[in-house]
Amino acid sequence: MTDLPVLDRTPLIERLSRFAKDFPDDRAYTFMDYLTDPDGIALDVTWGELDRRARSIAAAIRRATEPGRRAAVLAPQDLHYVTGFLGAMYARVIGVPLFSPDLPGHGDRLLAVYQDAEPDVVITTSASLPAVEGFLAGDGVRAPAEVIVADRVDGALDWTPEPIDPDDVAYLQYTSGSTRTPAGVIITHGNFAANAEQLWRAFEGIPRESTGVNWLPVFHDMGLVTTVALPLVYGNPGVIMDPVAFIMRPVRWLELLSGQRHAFTGGPNFAYEYLTAQVTEEEKKDLDLSGVQVFMNGAEPVRESTLSGFFEAFKDCGLRPEAQVCAYGLAEATVYVSASSRFREPTRRAFDHERLRRGAAEPCAADAPGAVQLIACGTSFGQHVAVVDPETGSRLAEGGVGEIWVHGPNVAAGYWGRPEATKETFQARLTDPDELPEGPWLRTGDLGVLHGGELFVTGRIKDLVIVDGRNHYPQDIEFTVSGAHEAIRREYTCAVSVDASTETSETEGLVVIAERNRRVPIALLDPDEVARAVRTAVKQQHDLRVHDFVLIEPGGLLRTSSGKIARSACRLAYLGGTLPVTEVPAKDG
Repeated sequence: MTDLPVLDRTPLIERLSRFAKDFPDDRAYTFMDYLTDPDGIALDVTWGELDRRARSIAAAIRRATEPGRRAAVLAPQDLHYVTGFLGAMYARVIGVPLFSPDLPGHGDRLLAVYQDAEPDVVITTSASLPAVEGFLAGDGVRAPAEVIVADRVDGALDWTPEPIDPDDVAYLQYTSGSTRTPAGVIITHGNFAANAEQLWRAFEGIPRESTGVNWLPVFHDMGLVTTVALPLVYGNPGVIMDPVAFIMRPVRWLELLSGQRHAFTGGPNFAYEYLTAQVTEEEKKDLDLSGVQVFMNGAEPVRESTLSGFFEAFKDCGLRPEAQVCAYGLAEATVYVSASSRFREPTRRAFDHERLRRGAAEPCAADAPGAVQLIACGTSFGQHVAVVDPETGSRLAEGGVGEIWVHGPNVAAGYWGRPEATKETFQARLTDPDELPEGPWLRTGDLGVLHGGELFVTGRIKDLVIVDGRNHYPQDIEFTVSGAHEAIRREYTCAVSVDASTETSETEGLVVIAERNRRVPIALLDPDEVARAVRTAVKQQHDLRVHDFVLIEPGGLLRTSSGKIARSACRLAYLGGTLPVTEVPAKDG
C-alpha cells in the first residue's frame, strides 16, 4: 500500500496558545476597515491579544452550553469573527460559521442552515446585533440559550484550555448548495489541521513571514481555511477584508497585496475576470505584485482566457505567470485536494472534445478541429486521489474520465444528521485497490482525468447534459453561449437538460438560459435574433439542437451562496415558469 506523508493533526487551537506564549507581540491578523474610511483603516491584533480574546469568548460560551453543542457565528467579516470562531474551538463546542442576517440575498439559506444546526449559542457583534435579534424573532427560529456579543465580552474572563482530541468535531461547514439543499459537513480538529498543512506544503510558504491576504467569505470552506487556518500552521500574519469591500472596489485586493514581500491569496475564476475588467490603468500605476507568490484560482472552472487575460492586464505590475496557481477542492475534503506548483505555469492541454465526452482524454493540437483546452489542477499532497468508474468502483487508468475519489486525513467525517448521505458519499470502496487503500473513499461527484500525473477537472456528474445518449459538459455549452451575441451577459449563462419526450420518442432536450447584457439598450434588443445566434453557435460548436432558449433579466440567474451557477435550481425555475424572462416593449407603429 502506498503510504501518505505523516501530517500533524494536532488541533490548530493548541498552536494559538503556543504562539501567544512564544511571540505574543507579533501581528497575527489585520482587518482592513473600508466602511469607516473608503481608503481603509488597518486594525491589528497580536497573537497574545487574539489568544486572550478567544479565551474570554470561550468562557462566555461555556457559561451557556457544554462541549459538543453548537455555536453559530452570525457576524460580519472582521477580527471579531475570527476570535468568535477560535473561541468556540477553545470551548470545545461545534462552530457553525455563518454570516450576519443583513447580508442581502442569503436569508433562505441562513434560515435553513440555522434550523439544521440548532445552535445553543449565537456569536455576533454590536453592529449586527439588531439584525440578529430580528432574525431570531422570526417564524421557525429556535431561540438560542445565549447571544454573545463578541466586542462586549468581559476581557477579564479567562478560560483554561481543555484537552481536545483530533477526532473531536471542530465545526460544521455547510455546502453552498449547487446541486442540493445545504448540508453540514462534519470537520474534525484533525481535518482542519491536516488540510491547513497540506495547503501550506502546496504553497511552500515561509514560517512567520509569508502573509495571507484574503477577501473570500469566511463562511465558505476556501475562505475559512485560507483566512483562519493557514496563519495558525506556523504563526504567519493574515490580512482580511469584507467581500463587499472587494466587490465595490476590486483594486483594494491588489492594493493590500502590493508591496508584500511574500504573499499568498486566492479567489474563484470570476474574481480574476472582475479585476481584469474593472481595474483602471491609473489604478495599476501604483501596484507592485512582484511579492505575490500565489494567486490561487479555485472553487469554479478555471478558464484559459481568464489566466491569459489576467496576466496581460497585470504583468507590468510585477505579476509572474507561475503565480497563477490552479486548484481543486471541496468542503467534504475540508477544502484542498490538489493544486499546481507556484514555481511553474499551470499545465494547459488540448484534448479531443468528442473523445473526452466518450470518457477518454486524447491529447491533440490546440488548433485541431474539435479541440478543447483544459487547465490542470496539479497534484495532491498528503492524500490519495483516484479517478474511478462511478458505476463499478474500479480505478481507471491514466487518461480515463471518471469520478474523482479522495482518501486522506483531510476527508471529513460525514454529513451532520444525514447517515444515508454520509454512507453514499464518504464510505465508497475501490473494487481493485492494488497499492491504494480499499476504503473509505470520498466520492466527490466531480468528473476528472489524470494525465501526465496531474488532475484535470472536467465537470460535475449531476450537471452533465445528456442528449441522445451523448454526454455534454454544461460549462462548455455555456462558454459558447456567452460569446454568441453581444446582448448576452458573459459568464451568466446556464445549460441544463429537460424531458423533451413526445408520443413517438423519449429523449432529453437542451435548455439554455442566459442573462441579457445591460449595455445593450432594451429598446434595440431583438430576442429572436439572439435566440438564432445561440442556436447556430451551439449547433456549430457542439452539434446540438437547442430545445428552448430563455433570455432573462440581469441578476435573474440563480447562483449558490459562493457564486456558482445553481443549475439544478435553474432547471426547476425553468420548469416552474418562475424565471424573470426579459420582456421587450412593443415598438410604436
